[in-house]
Amino acid sequence: MPASHPFRRPSDVVSGRPGTGITIGEVLRELAEDFPRVTASKIRFLEEKGLITPQRTHAGYRKYTLHDVERLRFILSLQRDQYLPLKVIKDYLDAIDRGERPDSLPGGLTLAPRVVSDQLSRELSARSRTLTAETLAAEAGAPHTLIDELVSFGLITAVDDRFDEHALKIATACMQLEAHGIEPRHLRPFRAAADRELGLVERAVAPVASRRDVASKARAAETAREISELCLGLHSALVLSDLARMDS
Repeated sequence: MPASHPFRRPSDVVSGRPGTGITIGEVLRELAEDFPRVTASKIRFLEEKGLITPQRTHAGYRKYTLHDVERLRFILSLQRDQYLPLKVIKDYLDAIDRGERPDSLPGGLTLAPRVVSDQLSRELSARSRTLTAETLAAEAGAPHTLIDELVSFGLITAVDDRFDEHALKIATACMQLEAHGIEPRHLRPFRAAADRELGLVERAVAPVASRRDVASKARAAETAREISELCLGLHSALVLSDLARMDS
């Protein structure tokens, strides 16, 4: 399978008149045999994340090409068979779109289907680095007292005295908020809101997450990420909507 077009399968035929494109419903029918659980919402979510870009009619309706369908097939296969995060898949496809010819995905993973194993799952999980309190403070440009406050208010948590990349993002944001007079003690409602959101996500993925096989757990993790990103989008839209009313 050439690296320049990893998602193209010329033998496939998509219904619809040549040149007119097909609807999202027809795309779902094309993918149904291999991906019976994919939904229109999932395809729109992938579009929002920039992984596909369907054409639009003058009336604003989406129209998909054979190239779009096979790109979707490629994305969904990598999610299902190699459990890769969407960002990793997008970076790879962006390289293809730029005319590059990467031989493998980041981390040295090949494109062979269904090569996932417990070892691969562990390797994917181990990619994120960890930081000491000193490194966290230095990279966030924050004093150690701020890091201590973030820990005490439950905004960041250390595991074996190490912090993850999320803690760095939180510490950096909190450092910047302090410049506006917003201190860690003011941010406790964010922790409470995040906990409530986590509860929603956990309930949504519980039927899949309760299964013991690696594939189910990987699907649950990916679904949890998607729901979380949708929740973040909703939160942002609600805040911006209120701000717009304040300006009017």
